[in-house]
Amino acid sequence: MTTMDDLKQKYLQEAGPAMREKFGYRNVMSIPKITKAVINVGVGRFRDEKQLEEIRKYIALIAGQQVAKRPAKKSIASFKTRPGMIVGFKVTLRGRRMYDFISRLINIALPRTRDFQGISAGSFDAKGNLTIGIKEHIVFPELVGEDYRFLFGFEVTIVTTAKKREEGIELLRLIGFPIQK
Repeated sequence: MTTMDDLKQKYLQEAGPAMREKFGYRNVMSIPKITKAVINVGVGRFRDEKQLEEIRKYIALIAGQQVAKRPAKKSIASFKTRPGMIVGFKVTLRGRRMYDFISRLINIALPRTRDFQGISAGSFDAKGNLTIGIKEHIVFPELVGEDYRFLFGFEVTIVTTAKKREEGIELLRLIGFPIQK
């Protein structure tokens, strides 16, 4: 398993020079890098306060830091939401926690995902940011041995400084993400 230092070293020694050679960057500072990882959880179907607290606790365990509540901004009758009602949770990871999370995501969580065939290139946006959905939160090793009353999914966005989609795909492929050809 690669740790935070291993991922950073892999970027500095392998991915950075390979990106510079492939895309012809003149300046080292123009080589794309990962800036943050954002975890988003929608809790629309969970209305019980105990369930919301349990989701918050599990996401905090996975991320390694506190979770921000995301309240609804306006009322939507068909979704039965009112302003101020908690509709999700969000965590933004940077630095060491980001690299630790990405390492666990690449080496443990994605391989444990049921029927995982690799990340589709369609999961990248025009700026080279990757957004993937995790269907079951129990694929992360922090939650082994916990008693689960329900399963929930969440979304992970890896934000890069890439200017084009191809640059973001190549950067994450070189770092170790299992991206389909």
